[in-house]
Amino acid sequence: MQVEIACRHGSIGDGVQAYIREKAEKLLTYFERVTQIQVTFDFNGNRVRAEILVDAEHKHDFVAHYEGEDAQVCFDHALHKIENQIKKYKEQVQDHRRDRSLGQLAESAAQAIEEKAEQESAEEN
Repeated sequence: MQVEIACRHGSIGDGVQAYIREKAEKLLTYFERVTQIQVTFDFNGNRVRAEILVDAEHKHDFVAHYEGEDAQVCFDHALHKIENQIKKYKEQVQDHRRDRSLGQLAESAAQAIEEKAEQESAEEN
């Protein structure tokens, strides 16, 4: 997995870059299909805007933004948003798979028909 860090109109130190790489790689614990992470900082006066773009296999990109005064704090907030998006996506995928299959529905319908037939035959006797 690649982690790319870019800065517009400013720069960040090596320590912050190492911190960003370490934290970004932890996204793999939430979603193992992450292929690339792009972190972009846009410095505008005393304001910093952090943008995180996460590419994943078989899924559209996850995107989060946060604006503040400190690059590391902005990154942390944006990363938290990405983590929530990934968790929500995984829950949706897992819930979808938990839906009753057609086989289970057919079995339930057959059982209901059988019970109704038994009730009707009991009423006739």
